[in-house]
Amino acid sequence: MRGYVATTDFDWFKFLRERQPLDEVNFWQPSAHGFRSLPGTPFFFKLKSPHNAIGGYGIFARYEAATPRLAWEAFGQKNGAPDFEVMRARIESYAKKSGAPAHQVGCIMVSQPVFFSDGDWVAQPRDWRPNIVAGAGYDLEAAEGRRIWQECLARSATTPIAVPAGADGQVLPVPGAASRARFGAEMLLQPRLGQGAFRVAVTAAYAGACAVTGEHSLPVLDAAHIRPYADLDSSHEVSNGLLLRTDIHRLFDAGYVTVTPDLRFLVSRRLADEFANGKAYYKRNGKQLVSLPEAPADRPSPDVLRWHNENVFERKVA
Repeated sequence: MRGYVATTDFDWFKFLRERQPLDEVNFWQPSAHGFRSLPGTPFFFKLKSPHNAIGGYGIFARYEAATPRLAWEAFGQKNGAPDFEVMRARIESYAKKSGAPAHQVGCIMVSQPVFFSDGDWVAQPRDWRPNIVAGAGYDLEAAEGRRIWQECLARSATTPIAVPAGADGQVLPVPGAASRARFGAEMLLQPRLGQGAFRVAVTAAYAGACAVTGEHSLPVLDAAHIRPYADLDSSHEVSNGLLLRTDIHRLFDAGYVTVTPDLRFLVSRRLADEFANGKAYYKRNGKQLVSLPEAPADRPSPDVLRWHNENVFERKVA
């Protein structure tokens, strides 16, 4: 198994450490220049000089490009800043130094992060080169990679982490080591997508377009769960999501519309019977979705669509 050691801004680190346990954080790049790693691999927060140490780690969940505003609306203070203006100023400052445009940020979404106290920091890799700017990958089964991984696991035994919100909407703290897989050969950990990662990932998967109408105006688009996350059998997986215009999202949650397993949009007669309107929606009744993810794994799951058809749409009582 490999991991990634990422150079980390100390202000970002300190701000988030004071707020743990957190279920997820956004390790944003000042420009969307990409990031390649397998979901489920450890992601280490290596503090820059003068600290030169690993201050914590988490599990890499997903990478997507997003506008700074979308990143803020999705993650809020989990971006490592108290408000959007502070975050935007940091983005512009870093972008100016690198000469890169600041209209998009790279969202490296990290789940179940752990931030160590000052006395628990792990010495950075002994072979770390001073000219490394963003970070470097390490084999966690050999040499320095193995050392930092084992030391981080040992320190996380007494550090609280969190998993995404449960049925009551509250973040659930979990003891670090007890909930993490032990170090082993060729083993990926299970990243848990939080609400922020879900929103960014669904928006990116649908290329910022409503699945039903093709609407591209982000302020009126929602990352909708097909099966509510409050349901213990549900999840924040992209395959449990649809990007919907806000009005359609409300109708979907209320059971007035649905999407069939063969990806057709259906409108219930209840909308006309109860409100004597809805012509704009009935025009789309029975039509195929107009926007879908390219990646098969991100497409809406037939099973959860069937659940919505049977439990929310067809059986919903006013």
